[in-house]
Amino acid sequence: MVDTPPRTGSPTIHDADLIIIGGGPAGCAAARMSASVGMRSILIEPDTLCRNLYRIPALSNVLGGYTSGPELADSIVAELKSTKLCRLELGRHVTELHAYKDHVTATVDTSARLTARYAIVATGVGPLQPRDVSWITAPDGLTLPPLWQAEADDAEGRDLLVLGGDRPIGTFLRAHPDTDTRLLVAYPAADTYKIEEIREDSRVSLLPVEHLTLSCEEGFPVSAEVLGRNGEQQTVTADAAYLSIGNAPTAPSGDLVRGADGYCPPTDQHPRVIVAGDLRSARFQRIMTALGSGSEAALHAYYATRELLTKG
Repeated sequence: MVDTPPRTGSPTIHDADLIIIGGGPAGCAAARMSASVGMRSILIEPDTLCRNLYRIPALSNVLGGYTSGPELADSIVAELKSTKLCRLELGRHVTELHAYKDHVTATVDTSARLTARYAIVATGVGPLQPRDVSWITAPDGLTLPPLWQAEADDAEGRDLLVLGGDRPIGTFLRAHPDTDTRLLVAYPAADTYKIEEIREDSRVSLLPVEHLTLSCEEGFPVSAEVLGRNGEQQTVTADAAYLSIGNAPTAPSGDLVRGADGYCPPTDQHPRVIVAGDLRSARFQRIMTALGSGSEAALHAYYATRELLTKG
């Protein structure tokens, strides 16, 4: 990490009190909380606010009576856009983040450099592909869609091979309670704890695997040679293949400290850099935890700033 100011000297007037990188639930919550305590923020997001929330058809674990991702996203976006102390930089992404003794700098893709007292990094995760995991062998260049992209009408009455046991499977089933789609879920030992919520669903067949070799073209149709954890081999077929193998953390280059798994543990970061949301760990990727961690990150920056000003 960098602990000395850049050659041009440490800036004394910053663009904002807080730079927030990422406009998902954690980043939006951080911006809203920082405004509530009088802090100016710049929120930088390469896409639209809460873009992944708009892809979740059904919710069951959030407060406020929201039953769908788009409903919750609309509420968050409307509230944030009315927050006068937050400057939105949409369609931009941070290419580099650096932390110094008394400030941070974020360079965006226009080469502009923004400064603030603190940065909150809430860039979250992106979907993995078969080539990214060791337990799947797939044709070179094969890209499969995640399960949440499967439309109910397209999946109706079909057999779908789902690679991985990640939690979007439960979301899909809750969103389409009347579909007669059949899911064959092939999952490694590491995903065993994730499939408990779908184990009793009659539309699901669970296939614990040691290794799977996939043969298909863009997922339609599909066959796979499966080596089970008991050593038995079998061939499975389905109408299409979808992914639920999880995500990989995404973060800007620079002074973020990454663990061996690619995630950014909050306790390992520079004091001026605060990590929030899904970027922290694979084990707590929930909408409610993202909202809470974003709010907590903003308060952390607020109290740290007050302490510094009091000492000064």
